[in-house]
Amino acid sequence: MTKADIVNEISEKTGIEKMAVQATVEAFMKTIRNSMVEGKNVYLRGFGTFVVKKRAEKIGRNISKNTTVVIPAHYIPAFKAAKTFSDRVKRNVKTAEPMPKNID
Repeated sequence: MTKADIVNEISEKTGIEKMAVQATVEAFMKTIRNSMVEGKNVYLRGFGTFVVKKRAEKIGRNISKNTTVVIPAHYIPAFKAAKTFSDRVKRNVKTAEPMPKNID
């Protein structure tokens, strides 16, 4: 599902113009993005949490030059789904059936 799909579905379900829904979705995403850039986590009860995680410094390799490189500590955005949300997905999403083997 894309952002356009989300805008279309919200517009159909609420009767609000697509342009207004798009502006709202954009503002929502910008608010989350700006909060996380400032180092703040965003908690949405029943949905999940957008968190800023710290990655520790580590040693990496540049295989083309065969040298080691220090990758400095840095922060990354992450999402952790709420337990009720995760449980609902686990109950309702079915795994794909394995493909039948060809018998020659």
